Amino acid sequence: MISLFKEINKKFNGLIWSLTSTGVILLLLSVLIVWTDFMLRLVFGLIVLVVAYVFLYGGYKIYALKKEIEKHFKL
Repeated sequence: MISLFKEINKKFNGLIWSLTSTGVILLLLSVLIVWTDFMLRLVFGLIVLVVAYVFLYGGYKIYALKKEIEKHFKL
């Protein structure tokens, strides 16, 4: 049971670091918005890509966590 909690903790830590790094990237991109119209369009497109990446990565991490739980309980 302890190994399951260690694995869950490791998965959540990875998800936390991913969301934190994505937040920092979005913060840096938001500063770039103020310069030009082209930069605004470029940054908006990048934000959409980063949000899509967050959803895909989050879905992957939740799926991996589900598989770990199923493996541990042999469901």
